[in-house]
Amino acid sequence: MTRTRRTLLLAGLVAAVVTASAAVVSAPLTTAARAAATPTASFAKVSDWGSGWEGRYTITNSGTSTITSWRVEFDLPAGTTVGSYWDATLTSSGQRHTFGNRAWNGTVTPGSSVTFGFIGSGPGAPAGCRLNGQPCAGGTTPTPTPTATPTPTVPPGSTPVAANGQLRVCGRQLCNARGKAIQLRGMSTHGLQWYANCATPGSLDVLANEWRADVLRISMYVQEGGYETDPRRFTDLVHNYIELATARGMYAIVDWHMLTPGDPNENLGRARTFFAEIADRHQAKNNVIYEIANEPNGVAWSSIKSYADQIIPVIRTRDADAVVLVGTPDWSSLGASGEGGGPDVIAANPVNDNNVMYVFHFYAASHDDYYLDTVTRAADRLPLFVTEFGTQEYTGDGPNNFTMAQRYLDLFAGRKISWVNWNFSDDFRSGAVFTSGTCAAGQFSGTGRLKEAGVWIRDRIRTADDF
Repeated sequence: MTRTRRTLLLAGLVAAVVTASAAVVSAPLTTAARAAATPTASFAKVSDWGSGWEGRYTITNSGTSTITSWRVEFDLPAGTTVGSYWDATLTSSGQRHTFGNRAWNGTVTPGSSVTFGFIGSGPGAPAGCRLNGQPCAGGTTPTPTPTATPTPTVPPGSTPVAANGQLRVCGRQLCNARGKAIQLRGMSTHGLQWYANCATPGSLDVLANEWRADVLRISMYVQEGGYETDPRRFTDLVHNYIELATARGMYAIVDWHMLTPGDPNENLGRARTFFAEIADRHQAKNNVIYEIANEPNGVAWSSIKSYADQIIPVIRTRDADAVVLVGTPDWSSLGASGEGGGPDVIAANPVNDNNVMYVFHFYAASHDDYYLDTVTRAADRLPLFVTEFGTQEYTGDGPNNFTMAQRYLDLFAGRKISWVNWNFSDDFRSGAVFTSGTCAAGQFSGTGRLKEAGVWIRDRIRTADDF
């Protein structure tokens, strides 16, 4: 989240974890009645990328009595593990995994169904499934043959990645594989440590298919309860979100969301480790973009460039063609929020690498004509990517200034500068697009659960792309 002469914004999320208990179904009198009253749980691999897959269980109540809770148990073969999951609780013992309902989806009335999903890492699939202690009986769908790219959830050829392929920087523009200058538009997650329940396969289906977003920014905080507390967990979360974006044909920005300390060199060792693994795993993909320093602050451009000169080679030895985004002085304001150096300083001493763009952040209710003039001047000299902005104040809260925000977007449209809005969550602040409670309820479709800023940004993402 962009800052300008402000204190650190802290946020948190307390998640209520509900352990599901097995439903007791009264034993019918006949075999035929027993079969009719038995609920089923059927499994499908929604997409498969060879080294992993997205799985989904559908629990259907075909009986005449309401189910008030459910529990699905199954085994995975050695070498196959569960990563992130959604719409369920999870306990695991070795290769046995037990998923239970959440507080809001345990009741399944006759004739209805509920779903939950998870990411599997490895080639295997669930076996020995039991629903509330009984055989799942719904069977499994055939396992798809792994392909080089995941099966998209929208028609082939119609996704942003299918239309544009591997991106590159040509002059001061972001260009597609055919050399055409393009503009990407999309959304950023909030911090994964707080709002991972807002970025689920269901919500990303809405983002890709209803909102028609081109890009998802995966915001992984380094401090503030993020990466440094559990590098393995947060790296795996990013892996999973890259796969989810890929399966939906969106570009994925991997955001190393550093804020405090403001000198990116303080986290240099962690960044090397993280980006080495991310680039190793995803080097064959054509949709991954690396944002190596979210909002440097309190340091000059020379320090930021020194960091970039050390991190970019880590990526390049593994992924030679990907676009890399470099944060700019004073919370990625191109120096407008302080004295860290403006566009002229960066242009006089640019990062010496191909396919590099420079980051700009703004919040329309706080960042007025001076900031707009700064980014306008910068666009004449530098390739820019706006990886974060809001229509409200720099805190991500307060009143919206849609008029000022539209002036920025008009500039970006004319210059084909790509942008990403903050943020795709139900945080209480006005900058989060969903109303509070939306993510727990899993209700993302349409506009009924959107705040004023959410409706505004959805309309602007949905306008036709010029690919």
